[in-house]
Amino acid sequence: MPRTDQKVDVAIIGAGPAGLTAAYLLTKQGYSVAVIEKDPTYVGGISRTVELNGFRFDIGGHRFFSKSQQVVDLWNEILPDDFIQRPRMSRIYYEGKYYSYPLRAFEALRNLGLWRSTLCMASFAKAKLFPNRDIRSFQDWTVNAFGHKLFSIFFKTYTEKVWGMPCDEMSADWAAQRIKGLSLWGAVKDGLKRSLGLNKTPNDGMATKTLLESFRYPRLGPGMMWDAARDYVVAGGNQVLMAHSFKRLEEDQTHGTWRLIADGPDGDVTIRAGHVISSAPMRELAGRIHPLPATLPQAMDLKYRDFLTVALMVKGDDIFPDNWIYIHDPRVQVGRIQNFRSWSPEMVPDPTLACVGLEYFCFEGDGLWSSTDADLIALATREMAQLGLCEPQDVVGGAVVRQEKAYPVYDDAYAANVLAMRTELEARYPTLHMVGRNGMHRYNNQDHAMMTAMLTVRNIIAGRRVHDVWQVNEDAEYHEAGAEGQDVDAQPALASVRAVPARLKAA
Repeated sequence: MPRTDQKVDVAIIGAGPAGLTAAYLLTKQGYSVAVIEKDPTYVGGISRTVELNGFRFDIGGHRFFSKSQQVVDLWNEILPDDFIQRPRMSRIYYEGKYYSYPLRAFEALRNLGLWRSTLCMASFAKAKLFPNRDIRSFQDWTVNAFGHKLFSIFFKTYTEKVWGMPCDEMSADWAAQRIKGLSLWGAVKDGLKRSLGLNKTPNDGMATKTLLESFRYPRLGPGMMWDAARDYVVAGGNQVLMAHSFKRLEEDQTHGTWRLIADGPDGDVTIRAGHVISSAPMRELAGRIHPLPATLPQAMDLKYRDFLTVALMVKGDDIFPDNWIYIHDPRVQVGRIQNFRSWSPEMVPDPTLACVGLEYFCFEGDGLWSSTDADLIALATREMAQLGLCEPQDVVGGAVVRQEKAYPVYDDAYAANVLAMRTELEARYPTLHMVGRNGMHRYNNQDHAMMTAMLTVRNIIAGRRVHDVWQVNEDAEYHEAGAEGQDVDAQPALASVRAVPARLKAA
């Protein structure tokens, strides 16, 4: 049992990819660490794997691909024997038809029809000849890149399902970060070659990660990685305190240390630390640090999108071959459907059943979020039938997994709000470090979240902010371009994290 009052070198809020990466690397260097995690069972955050009666559910789908060799090496170090190589297949469902993604030119022409395809190309040409010079929103950016017709077919419906807001109210930053590397001409060229059988080699060295045809994946889901990281931290004499919620953070100005208070099953736990690494949502951090920051109003203006997965067990073999299908259909509420066996055969223990996960994007407390599990399973069953994917009577079981604050919202004010809070806290508290997706309010992939933690560990070892963690993923192309492990920009900054010969106390 943990002591109710303990002292460590570094306290970490959250046992997601960022928090556990930091804990793992600090443990390797001999630091004493305590991690608090509010979930009573699972580590990994949005990258956890939930298990029910042998069925395993990935929360959102997480391919293990990175341009950083340091991240790839760390994955291999933590989980050396359990990666499998999986084929990537995903499609878009639109108006009752399926579109391969990556695009296959002839299939797209056939599905859209000659007239609509001509309109798409004309719309694209217009956007290139007469671009909008005042790019403010996701819609502005995407129309400029692909034309209004393609935007309305392949971006608008799905994006508005995900974010729960009109595309013209979303910041253009999201489009620039997530789809900047995807060229229409590149996708058409690649699709045409594949349609004609001229390109048969895997395109894992393509210009965009979006076009990857294969990826690595832990055989029991991404949670396997984070379970192993937690086990290493605990075996190294450090603590991962489950079912402990972040309650309060105070600076002890007399001793230059921190007092972190967490609410656990047996009451409050107080952790005194020289450094604090926070992957908690910035809004929560601002409201629980004392004295309260002057930028609390800006932090409270930050917004988040939540989502839930309804997993259905369905009689028969796998009902579709894809890893996932994007549902661009406004008639149904589901946004994306995962096929867990296509991620890994070991995710589904019964060979007579398929297991799929329907993802619904919502806000915590709204009608979807507040629905009973039984009602959500019934909704998912109806929508599977409406999409023609299975018969209702073939559904033999279901489960619901809710994920709060899955996506930091990129509205018009988010960037200024984040900058204000970041600037204040970094100036006042050099030993407080924000990392990860929610900790930095950035829609990072798990490898980016890990890199922020890796650089933070480097800063703690150095005793000062040698590296600016906010530069990770500042330009999305560094991650989206090239083959796996070929990002050289991040390597010099990260290499010394693993090379420190002895423990250098920062606290």
